[in-house]
Amino acid sequence: MISGLLSRSSVAPARAFQASTLPRVVSALPRVQARGLATGAEPYDVLVIGGGPGGYVAAIKAAQLGLKTACIEKRGTLGGTCLNVGCIPSKAMLNNSHLYHQAQHDFKSRGIEIKDMSLNLDTMLKAKSGAVGALTKGIEGLFKKNKVDYIKGTGSFASPTSVKVALNDGGETQVEAKNIIIATGSEVTPFPGIEIDEKQIVSSTGALDLQKVPEKMIVIGAGVIGLEMGSVWSRLGANVQVVEFLEGIGGAGIDGEIAKTFKKVLEKQGLKFKLGTKVVDAEKKDGKVYLNVEDVKSGKKEQLDADVVLVSIGRRPVTSGLNLEAVGIEKDERGRIIVDDAYNTTCKGVKCIGDATFGPMLAHKAEEEGIAAVEVIASGHGHVNYQAIPAVVYTHPEVAWVGKTEEDLKKEGVEYKVGKFPFLANSRAKTNADSEGTVKFVVEKETDRVLGVHIVGPNAGEMIASAVLAIEYQASAEDIGRTCHAHPTLSEAFKEAAMASYDKAIHF
Repeated sequence: MISGLLSRSSVAPARAFQASTLPRVVSALPRVQARGLATGAEPYDVLVIGGGPGGYVAAIKAAQLGLKTACIEKRGTLGGTCLNVGCIPSKAMLNNSHLYHQAQHDFKSRGIEIKDMSLNLDTMLKAKSGAVGALTKGIEGLFKKNKVDYIKGTGSFASPTSVKVALNDGGETQVEAKNIIIATGSEVTPFPGIEIDEKQIVSSTGALDLQKVPEKMIVIGAGVIGLEMGSVWSRLGANVQVVEFLEGIGGAGIDGEIAKTFKKVLEKQGLKFKLGTKVVDAEKKDGKVYLNVEDVKSGKKEQLDADVVLVSIGRRPVTSGLNLEAVGIEKDERGRIIVDDAYNTTCKGVKCIGDATFGPMLAHKAEEEGIAAVEVIASGHGHVNYQAIPAVVYTHPEVAWVGKTEEDLKKEGVEYKVGKFPFLANSRAKTNADSEGTVKFVVEKETDRVLGVHIVGPNAGEMIASAVLAIEYQASAEDIGRTCHAHPTLSEAFKEAAMASYDKAIHF
């Protein structure tokens, strides 16, 4: 079992994490005496700046541990980018666009006849907004339930223990706290020389709110967000082309073999790819957007045109306006706030979690760090296993992975075995007529320990949870292969892939 907070990637050498600095929390933390809501000038025990997944979870956990807690959020609604303009609305659009596409292209073969079907984009967008609204209000309800003070405004440091807040309703206030957690998240990385207007040249935010289906769309960047949004508008009728500087798709962390399979599946669905291609600039003219691009290897130049261009080249930490310099909080060359293995910044009493610091920019990673940071404040102990954080691409089929890739293990010189099982040989996938993809296990050769699992296929995002558990508890492939899985289920493909890594799959 891995104990303590694990090392993170790309950490400044002077502040590299140690793998076993903190003992792991096994049981409930000792509770702190609750002292009620803020009265007068009495400082908070914990003040969280940012109400996204990391921030609101940290605030709720702190209050549950008896710490007097407040959360500052400038958006006016809780949930951060993820809930308001990211994870949640995109999943609503992905699900509903998939149903529309399936009804158009798949229902007839299943014996379902639909006449005069059409797209009502306005209703689809309202359904997305309805889901977002219900969930943001739900978090406000959780704040009230747990007695977290919710301060709507923009915070900046006045001192190491004090945050000045410009209130959304006007005026200012100053909030004192013994411990402060920065959870300000991330924002879209701008493309040099290309101005996002959220109409014709859009970020992921604008791509979630287009008022009509574009005839042609170009997506700059073949990472998770670009592929998800490209899939949505392709299903709804757009001709989508994805331009990517690198030679592969899926972004950081995806297994090379899985990425190739994934690309073939998306191409069958109609998406087109220009890989190894650099975008030079963009120009809006005569109702179109023209992109000048060039081949990375040959330098050959080309001009592409589209009705809408989605800029999706990644995200960067949000730290501007926090007045970090005033309290001595340091950042690295990429703008990430430097922290140690207990989330401490270079200012005593101030911690940082989530997208504003190191590691993958994932909502669930931020949530785990929020809980761990609060547990460190309450008891001195916290835990996040950075080798057991899953990633999911919510296209169809889905792609999900956790742990090491083959490429990682080759670089590290680790001897390993591979086990694979195709959904084509899985009975549930066959009966569902949804059998594209495979489950792939990467296993340590000497010990049979599961080091990584990579899935492209139906319900991959749900199935990956079993792999996370396997890595968290250092299960062997044989442990999984000898565990009974219900029949007929897609999860049997998971079991069979594990079996294939140490012996032979039964059904393939």
